[in-house]
Amino acid sequence: MKIVLLCILLALPAGVSFAAENSELDALKKQMLQMQQQMQQMQEKIQQLEAQKTAPPPATATPALVPAAAWSPSQPITVARSGNAYMNISFDAVVNAGWSTEPKVDSVLNLGDHDPSQRGFSLRNAEISLDGAVDPYLKGFANIVLKLDNNNETEIELEEVYGQTTSLPFNLQLKAGQFFAAFGRQNQQHPHAWAFVDQPLIMNRVLGGDGLRNLGAQLSWLAPTPWFTEATLGVFNGGGGTTFSFRDTDNTYGRTPLDRGLRGPGDLLFVPRLASSFDIGDTQTLILGGSAAFGPNDSGTDARTQIYGVDSYWKWKSPEANAGFPFVSWQNEAMLRRYDAGADPTASLPAETLKDWGFYSQVLWGYSLGWVAGLRGEFVSGNHGANDVNDALLRGDRFRLSPDLTWYLTEFSKLRLQYNYDHGQAFGDAHSVWLQLEFLLGAHAAHKF
Repeated sequence: MKIVLLCILLALPAGVSFAAENSELDALKKQMLQMQQQMQQMQEKIQQLEAQKTAPPPATATPALVPAAAWSPSQPITVARSGNAYMNISFDAVVNAGWSTEPKVDSVLNLGDHDPSQRGFSLRNAEISLDGAVDPYLKGFANIVLKLDNNNETEIELEEVYGQTTSLPFNLQLKAGQFFAAFGRQNQQHPHAWAFVDQPLIMNRVLGGDGLRNLGAQLSWLAPTPWFTEATLGVFNGGGGTTFSFRDTDNTYGRTPLDRGLRGPGDLLFVPRLASSFDIGDTQTLILGGSAAFGPNDSGTDARTQIYGVDSYWKWKSPEANAGFPFVSWQNEAMLRRYDAGADPTASLPAETLKDWGFYSQVLWGYSLGWVAGLRGEFVSGNHGANDVNDALLRGDRFRLSPDLTWYLTEFSKLRLQYNYDHGQAFGDAHSVWLQLEFLLGAHAAHKF
């Protein structure tokens, strides 16, 4: 019995030790099982997150369910954008309706290319305008004009397309492409910005029905004076119908056109201009300008043309103005042209200098919000030339008086009623009444003040 008890006592520590080791092993196994379960849960969570990345967002999160802000016509229509570059587009249409006692409206009375062209209805300017930033150094502008002739056929012209710098030093700016020359005030304005239905007579006489524009480049300098002063110099090819008084083979006053071409720098067209603006108190502004244009014409081998112009613009605006009304403005332009016509023995025409001059003066009174009354008086004349009988329409004396009334329904549409009393050497007296409608889609690039 003692021996058996002794054996049990000797075996007890070993059994206790074995049992303890077995208990620790079970604990380790349990911990490893828990770690495996946790790893499996983490893997499942990772798979769920990856699936959420590739899955489309729920319908309730789409931006389409968020109400969009209403579009305003004052916002440009942006059709392309990349970084800081963009392009805006707008469309402007001018429609005319009216009557004249002179049946040959476009060939006798209204010689401007965008003037009302016939009795009844005419559409001489529907303009697609593009503008935008090319990059940090350039802006781009383009105007594509569509017109209907008297047979309702569509004419298309690339009126302007040019690039303009934005960051030249020394207050310089460079423009290059096809554009209106900086001559006077109205030459650079598109028809929808005119204060009257038709182009002034003196512009028709010396700058042509299309205005003075061509392919070229122009450098402008903003002078460091106490008041605004800008000097510009434009250099153009000077050929074609948009340079009426220069190398235009369709306008040589009876001479056989030479089509002399561009033989060297001396055959280019040069257009300098200087303009200054002065503030007269807080309510008045005065702008004075002088312009010139020098270049060859196609009436003779060495024939040249010189045009000089002066202009002024004064505006008063009430200190209590509402959206710019009431206001009064007064604009004047006078021009002188010296056209050296070459000798043409075939047509029995001698060499001579044809001189033409004239002016217009117009007053606008914005007497109530959106309503503007205007009055324009103008006169053109020229010296006697050898071909005066045939040139009476182009160079004869003419006077025109034009009252008008414009109602700006908004800044994007207007109605204008205008009466013209004309007296010309070539046609006598004529009376015309025109009604004009303009509407604008999108935001048009601003014109110079």
